[in-house]
Amino acid sequence: MSNTDTTQPVLELRSVSKTYTVKQGMFGKPKPLKAINDVSISLKRGEVLGLVGESGCGKSTLAKILLGLEEPTKGEVRVDGEVIGATDRRTLARRIQPIFQDPYSSLNPRKSIEDIISLPLRVHSIGDSNTQDKAVREILDIVGLPQRVMRTYPSQMSGGQRQRVAIARALIMKPEIVICDEPTSALDVSVQSQILNLLNDLRAEFNLTYLFISHDLAVVEHLATRVAVMYLGRIVEESSVGGLFDTSGHPYTQALLKSVLTPEAGKGVPDTELGMEYPNPIAPPSGCHFHPRCPMAMTHCATVPPRPVPTPEGHVECHLFDTENGHDTGTPLMREGV
Repeated sequence: MSNTDTTQPVLELRSVSKTYTVKQGMFGKPKPLKAINDVSISLKRGEVLGLVGESGCGKSTLAKILLGLEEPTKGEVRVDGEVIGATDRRTLARRIQPIFQDPYSSLNPRKSIEDIISLPLRVHSIGDSNTQDKAVREILDIVGLPQRVMRTYPSQMSGGQRQRVAIARALIMKPEIVICDEPTSALDVSVQSQILNLLNDLRAEFNLTYLFISHDLAVVEHLATRVAVMYLGRIVEESSVGGLFDTSGHPYTQALLKSVLTPEAGKGVPDTELGMEYPNPIAPPSGCHFHPRCPMAMTHCATVPPRPVPTPEGHVECHLFDTENGHDTGTPLMREGV
């Protein structure tokens, strides 16, 4: 039975790192790749933490660690105070469930919708066939699908319907935490809002806790209560949604906010001014990893790693805000194209 202490985080990462060994070319020497670099975050019950960043920043690796699919190289993950590395995988699956990006590839095309949704119950030997059938019918009603779809297959459904099936499968065992890994990015814009509204309603109804992974800040703003911004395996800023969108601090966060599309006519596609090149995670830049792309970089940014600086809404990892160490001012770093 899980701990129901409301003062304790339901999900907590403590100094988690994940390092892979990557070999470049046939004769290249293996090199370390730090996908996650000393990340600490916590979620209270009922919260939605939006985790945002560009592709390759480590978001999906973090999701795999939380689902028990990867072991952290360092640090620990706790659910209700229990270290999940020491928890049986079957027990963990009852408490944490995923919703993936592409509902078509995450659903077995050869299985009926009834089989897909009831699979977790059968794997965990929960109830008999009649009980499982009843549970499937109830969860279909909850996610807004008619019971007649039980005998259909994923190929006979629309993208939005398939994602509702994926949500039903994730919730049928009544987990505490749901890891939403880009759950709307493969859907049409009109369907995205329906799925986001459904996720919001389900959170309120079942007191769910979400880690919502996305590269789209506009989507995160709609659902999240707090936001963590990840860059090259580090959380460079964490804040409430209101604080991030009103007074974002880190230059990378500001660039991401510029990339949010606006419905205003004539604005066109926004330019983040970061360029197309993402740094090589096998050979990350020295100092602040963001400094080669940062329009506000100073000379010490190229050599001195920034530390997390507390803010009223969370923290920001940037020399511009480190007044205690005198790093809030400095000589601008002259970079080509800036």
